[in-house]
Amino acid sequence: MVSFRFALGAAVLLGFATGAALAAGDLSKQTPIEVTIDLGSPGKHEFAPKQLKLETGKLYKLILRNASNDPHYFTSHAFSQMVFTRKAQVTQQQNGKTVTLAEFKGAIREIEVYPGQSAEWWLVPIAAGRASDLRCDIKASDGKTHAELGMVGEIVIE
Repeated sequence: MVSFRFALGAAVLLGFATGAALAAGDLSKQTPIEVTIDLGSPGKHEFAPKQLKLETGKLYKLILRNASNDPHYFTSHAFSQMVFTRKAQVTQQQNGKTVTLAEFKGAIREIEVYPGQSAEWWLVPIAAGRASDLRCDIKASDGKTHAELGMVGEIVIE
């Protein structure tokens, strides 16, 4: 009888431990880590910061903010292969509040953000590595792409 009670007690404790471990990995309960990336600025074609550092298994909300006078792409094929996208949202400031106008799910390789607007990309990095192909391929009035004018970057996932 003692060994039955011991076994039952051990099973209950194991159940609690397993449940706690599963809850720790529940992305719906994680608070997202906010990272703001500026896509250009008036007169400049650049990503700021130029290099992003992320960690696998953590929920991120990338805020892609375009304060410039030109539309910009946030494009990286390599990065899109290294993350799970929970959602991407088009947002706008209305009466001092951020309002979501649209939401997208699934694999995303490129997001275009119009002048004065922003987008949010909720994602979880699932593979470590380096994506050195972050760029904006929109063509400027001189025929060069924004990437050729310096709008390139790198994403490191550890």
